[in-house]
Amino acid sequence: MHRFRRSAALFAIMVCATLFSGAGQPAPPRRITFTAEQQAALDRVSAYLNGIHTIKSDFTQLGPEGQLDQGQFLLEKPGKLRFEFNPPNPTLIVATGGEIYIKNSKLNTVESHDVSDTPLGLLLDDKVNLKTNSAITGIDLQDDALVVHARTSTNRQQGNIILVFSSPQIELRQWSVKDNQGGITMVVLHNSQVGAAIDESLFARPVKAPRKTD
Repeated sequence: MHRFRRSAALFAIMVCATLFSGAGQPAPPRRITFTAEQQAALDRVSAYLNGIHTIKSDFTQLGPEGQLDQGQFLLEKPGKLRFEFNPPNPTLIVATGGEIYIKNSKLNTVESHDVSDTPLGLLLDDKVNLKTNSAITGIDLQDDALVVHARTSTNRQQGNIILVFSSPQIELRQWSVKDNQGGITMVVLHNSQVGAAIDESLFARPVKAPRKTD
């Protein structure tokens, strides 16, 4: 149970990396054709993402089994990201220096992974062009929102990520991810501050707490 919950949470959180990514490697030939209106909408979202240097936001995460978590999300281009969950969830996720660290303060453990082994490997490109990003599978134009559909890997035929941006004033509001078992994890941002000043120490590599001695 706990392993599944942690994996689902990390998967949903890491998906936000695709929002700030370019194509990474050259995109394969596309089979998706966007209308002129859809292309214009993707250009608007790309311009919004390209204009971001920092984001500071609260978040609420709803897991596939109804579990609810909250916390704070920080991002700074290039290469820095932090998800800190509110108690009692002991998880802290920090991306810095080409690595992503997952700390569990309850177990006093810190795991590390190369960002290239995760969706974070595409994070924080200076230039984003969603029209040529092979992860994008579609976009829905609604009265007050632009809903972007994407996939986590090029071997998926269908999108398993939904990204919701407000419209006409473009702002990232939420994303949701469907896992291989069909479970959906949703992350909603609120009180977002684009361009906020962020203390660099918050992106420091997490470390284990020192052992207590008698």
